Amino acid sequence: MKGHIRKRGKTSWAIVLDLGRDETGKRRQKWHTVRGSYRDAERELARLVHEMNTGAYVEPSRLRLSEYLDRWMTDYSAHNVAPKTRERYHEMIDGHIAPAIGNYALSKLKPLHIQGFYSKALTSGRKDGKGGLSPQTVLHFHRLLHKAFDQAVKWQLLANNPCDAVEPPRPERSEMRALDEKETAKLLQLVHGSRLYIPVAVAVMTGLRRGEILGLRWTDIDLKAMSLAVNQALEQTKAGLRFKTPKTHRSRRSIALPQTLVDILTAHKAEQAKTRLALGPAYTDNGLVCPRDDGTPWPPDMLSTAFSARVRRAKISHVRFHDLRHTHATHLLRQGVHPKIVSERLGHSQVGITLDTYSHVLPGMQDEMVRSLGGMWERLAAQDDESHGA
Repeated sequence: MKGHIRKRGKTSWAIVLDLGRDETGKRRQKWHTVRGSYRDAERELARLVHEMNTGAYVEPSRLRLSEYLDRWMTDYSAHNVAPKTRERYHEMIDGHIAPAIGNYALSKLKPLHIQGFYSKALTSGRKDGKGGLSPQTVLHFHRLLHKAFDQAVKWQLLANNPCDAVEPPRPERSEMRALDEKETAKLLQLVHGSRLYIPVAVAVMTGLRRGEILGLRWTDIDLKAMSLAVNQALEQTKAGLRFKTPKTHRSRRSIALPQTLVDILTAHKAEQAKTRLALGPAYTDNGLVCPRDDGTPWPPDMLSTAFSARVRRAKISHVRFHDLRHTHATHLLRQGVHPKIVSERLGHSQVGITLDTYSHVLPGMQDEMVRSLGGMWERLAAQDDESHGA
């Protein structure tokens, strides 16, 4: 592969790359503009020729970023991303990314442009004009763009991912809310007798996610073996409700049940059978453990709203339904259960996620370990003194 340099202005140069001939025998060339000295143009020519010879060169395109993201959403995300996640992608692209940097040509978008977008979003990115977006929100932008540009590299539209040279914001870690044993008991008493009782009890005693609880079927539970299997979850999108299978093999898991929960579920199953019989044809039997009163799926957002309202009326300090999952994990860790077991119950892909998420619990566990080791060494020292004395 070859190329040459032509002068365009006082401080600008044209690099002409010879790409060979097309099927008709017509000569193919690509032009690049470089601003600076002749030596700068020579260096850029050498770089481009090297990329051509090594297969790393990508022909410049007039495709704008917004056009590429539309294509990426259609050709990639539609088949590889969950509907709920696609909704969030559309919101980020249409509401923030495309208006800010969507007009840039994909091939000319530089790390500096992306970094500037993040900076402006942090200071004045809110649509209502009341300041900037949170670092966590901007980090979501970064993850989306990085994923999209990775695909552009695979599709040979870009030679490299510009997000690799961008520093995303680092959100401050917000400590989760976990109820202690007394608060957990108080919460269970609060919801006892209401339709919130079963999902709350399952959450604090198994650590299942909201969607996993609402997608749980009686066929997934073996009361005699005291276990349940997570085989599906209920997802709520703008298009409606749908059941989805766990996205990883870690999420598809079996969980041992405590006797207390087995007793609660046994009683609930009997009551549900009476309700089904009383309603007759008006009851839609989907086999769900936690449906609405008529047997139809209970929308996740409706569950969260009902839970928040009940907690607020009882004047319990702010706790979300998802915090019940954190409560379960925290209780297990404080009782000395190995983090690997906790990770498996929660369906985390790696035990490192569990350790990182619940790092606030570990210092107390380490203090208990040190006290335990201290007692052990004291006993061993005493035994050693006795043996020498004898």
